Amino acid sequence: MTDDGPHLLTIGRLARRTGLTVRTIRYWSDEGVLHPVTRSDGGYRLYDAESVARLELIRTLRELGLGLDDVRHVVGGEKELAAVAAAHVAALDAQIRTLRLNRAVLSTVAQRNSTAEETALMNKLARLSATERKQIIDDFMEQTFGGLDTADPDIRTRLRIMVPELPDDPTSTQVDAWVALAELMQDPDFRAHMRSMIEFNAADRGPGVAPGTSLWFMSRLVQLAGESLERGIDPASERAGTVLDGLLGDADRSEVLLRLTAAANEDVARFRHLVSVVRGMDPPPRQEAEFTWVLAALRAHGAG
Repeated sequence: MTDDGPHLLTIGRLARRTGLTVRTIRYWSDEGVLHPVTRSDGGYRLYDAESVARLELIRTLRELGLGLDDVRHVVGGEKELAAVAAAHVAALDAQIRTLRLNRAVLSTVAQRNSTAEETALMNKLARLSATERKQIIDDFMEQTFGGLDTADPDIRTRLRIMVPELPDDPTSTQVDAWVALAELMQDPDFRAHMRSMIEFNAADRGPGVAPGTSLWFMSRLVQLAGESLERGIDPASERAGTVLDGLLGDADRSEVLLRLTAAANEDVARFRHLVSVVRGMDPPPRQEAEFTWVLAALRAHGAG
């Protein structure tokens, strides 16, 4: 005897009804997730219509990735489905973050044709905690501004705000950019270059110089260069000299040339680009043509 009534189903009939295999149903039953309603005289497990509905719930939860323990608690009424789902969402979020980190690191390794040592470093940087990432930023700021009490406070504030933390839910592109940014901020040569730029700005600071003057000067000079390019002004022409005179006056043009050369440094441009990517923003314009025009004009008009 394999069926004790018209409303009871053997495991075979239950499998045909649900589309699951007998092996799967038997396994879930052995694990205590799906209990038979009763057994036949011959000891066969028997299930009812409610078992079909419960089996559909079990299948859904398993397809969503829940473990058997959680499924058992939900089906048995020991835990609310919403609470278990919320916990599983958190676990999935953690897995997704890990997968994104793995993808970003492996993608960068493939693009750079990295060595084993470089791969290990990138993996370490990608998995830093928020505290460790903040420490890298703090160290960079200290190396850049440490001891320069006269440095333009506006530049200090802007740079500190500018350097981003990795978002809580970063894309693989942001992870890749953060790894590159962390490497750059820890590069002694780049730190030294950034400090020299700040020292240039600090040299102009005094009691009568307003905060932000250096930023204004730089942006105004680039703006004038852009306008001159649009007008087709040759950087070696007298008109270009007049443009410089209007902004620079009797300033030491050799020093201005040094400052502009530092600002046009490739690593500085890369730094700005990576910062924008990590922040999820469009990278700023490189303004290579404007810097090139200014540098040429300075060299042609008294900067040596």
